[in-house]
Amino acid sequence: MGLLAGRRALVVGVANKRSLAWGCVRAFHREGAEIVLSYQSDHFRKNIEGLLKESGISAPLIPLDVADDASLESFGKALVPHGPIDVVVHSVAHAKAEELRGEFVDTSRDGFHLALDVSSYSLVALARTCRPHLAQEASIITMTYQAGERVVPNYNVMAVAKSALETAVRYLASNLGPDGVRVNAISSGPVKTLAASGVKGISDMIRNYEELAPLRRGMTGDDVGDVAVFLASDLARSVTGSVIFSDQGFHVLGVG
Repeated sequence: MGLLAGRRALVVGVANKRSLAWGCVRAFHREGAEIVLSYQSDHFRKNIEGLLKESGISAPLIPLDVADDASLESFGKALVPHGPIDVVVHSVAHAKAEELRGEFVDTSRDGFHLALDVSSYSLVALARTCRPHLAQEASIITMTYQAGERVVPNYNVMAVAKSALETAVRYLASNLGPDGVRVNAISSGPVKTLAASGVKGISDMIRNYEELAPLRRGMTGDDVGDVAVFLASDLARSVTGSVIFSDQGFHVLGVG
């Protein structure tokens, strides 16, 4: 019996095998959870179907664009036969490529709005949509990065979005706590996911990270998935409103 046996986990944000969300899917499945997945477009649906076939995992796929209120409404209705949901993973982030290079002071209004909408507000919208379908003592988990606390070259507006996301975690934890729902974030070390690939110099960042992190190794989606299992399980029943670091200890260093 796994830690999540008999539970159902909704994972939003799987794009390909490098996605942190996919690391969560693999870990949840290993621990006995049933999986429900969303997809943004037919392109991503095909990617996800390939991953599911390759891994032997079975999961219903539901369309969802987190930046579209009509899509969120339809998604909520589609969740009805798949409830109650015990775990929700929000692993969504996006910014215009041109905003992830150069100087932050040159961030455009449209670029700022897009990054904050997709990468931060979407957690609020997803939590509201899922709330009627959540099980008692459900767990909501999102993905952040330490650039919300310190300056990381070229992270720019995405860092502001991550800072807003972490604040949203605290307010949602306060709002949903009386329902028995916990809300937390995992702060991962850099992984070359689809979203991170847009950050100029990400490959150099990952190499430097591997050389400097106290544990002297790089991050994988499976590292994040295992922490997500903890946050989804009864072992974390008293943990909410928190940012849990899964970054090989890099956050303790006085370097960017």
